[in-house]
Amino acid sequence: QVQMVESGGGLVQAGGSLRLSCTASVRTSSDYRVGWFRLAPGKEREFVAHITSSGGASYPLGSVKGRFIISRDNAKNTVYLQMNNLAPEDTAVYYCAATRRPGISSTMGSYDYWGQGTQVTVSS
Repeated sequence: QVQMVESGGGLVQAGGSLRLSCTASVRTSSDYRVGWFRLAPGKEREFVAHITSSGGASYPLGSVKGRFIISRDNAKNTVYLQMNNLAPEDTAVYYCAATRRPGISSTMGSYDYWGQGTQVTVSS
């Protein structure tokens, strides 16, 4: 069983930045593709970013593109989400998810392992 642990969330003012981390419990985590999703109150879980096992990044069209950057450090079994120019509407619980299977990056069902989430709160 692969465990994913998110960290780095917190309270930040609008316009600020945060870097989230997602660490996997397996040494072969470089074989996994990883996605970030977020869940805001009253909304459905939303795809935020994806990175392939080889480091290719993709983002949804919309507000996060150009502000969020996903990267990975395979030596540390960790994937990062750098979030810049944060806005109150970015407030949510952020989750990372991983899988070895190919699939659509934005589809939650294509991932096998999920973390517990980390809270990000952006004040205006």
